[in-house]
Amino acid sequence: MEALIEYFTNVPTSFRASLLIGGIVFFWILEGVLPLYRFQYQKVKHAGINLFFTLTTMIIGFGLAGALLWAADYSSSQQIGLLHIWQLPLWAQVVLGILLLDLIGAYFIHWLEHKVRWMWKFHLIHHSDTTVDVTTGLRHHPGETVFRIAFTILAVLVIGAPIGIVMLYQSLSVLFAHLTHANVNMPKGVDRALSYVFITPNMHKVHHHYKQPLTDSNYGNIFAFWDKMFGTFRQVEDSKTLTYGIDTHMKAEENDRLGNLLGIPFQPYRKAEELEAEQIFEVEHQPTTQVNSL
Repeated sequence: MEALIEYFTNVPTSFRASLLIGGIVFFWILEGVLPLYRFQYQKVKHAGINLFFTLTTMIIGFGLAGALLWAADYSSSQQIGLLHIWQLPLWAQVVLGILLLDLIGAYFIHWLEHKVRWMWKFHLIHHSDTTVDVTTGLRHHPGETVFRIAFTILAVLVIGAPIGIVMLYQSLSVLFAHLTHANVNMPKGVDRALSYVFITPNMHKVHHHYKQPLTDSNYGNIFAFWDKMFGTFRQVEDSKTLTYGIDTHMKAEENDRLGNLLGIPFQPYRKAEELEAEQIFEVEHQPTTQVNSL
């Protein structure tokens, strides 16, 4: 364990870049072999838009890396944060640190983005993708990237996580972003079994359904039990019945034009089309829910 954390304390940029690019390439190929949906779309053009946002995420991430490193070094040197309350063995620090980073720096900010209107206007760029595949994973408006990193820094200070644990978590987070968004048909039994602990492709696809209340569910990044613990978990019987996108921006000229996507946070707010009360009750109270696509 010491060697693992030592490696991620000084993790080379080349490793992080290869994880990001290699993961996209791997799942891009796998999508062609085992697709969940057979989309009728220009995959290269679609990837071009999403990879632009991936590039901006990388640039901003590297630009704010110094602030993240400062937070980790400060909390460690000053012995502040939850990890410093108890004398824990290294393995326990790693497990607890990764769990809390996932809760505060991923689940909580994601939930907040769906509840705070101005944050939602940035986040809906991610939801506006009507053909979710591996390239969708890092389709985040630059503004959203800034406040997501800000919450990661906050999480580091609250937890007192050293930079080795932070970099290990971020590497796992990139892998899960690829896996959970990839247009891959994972066997239902395998997906269902893994979803007791981890976010799986079918579980996360529910979050990308174009209408509430399913849009406002399954916020988890790596671990599935946060959604189950806080009552935001939803399940559908067949992921192929879902319709991707967001109901306020279903027109192609709005959801696959780079200029418009960059400008959406500064446009007037659009209220989502709400389901009838009886439909919401049905979705929230049935053990499995099947949603018909358009």
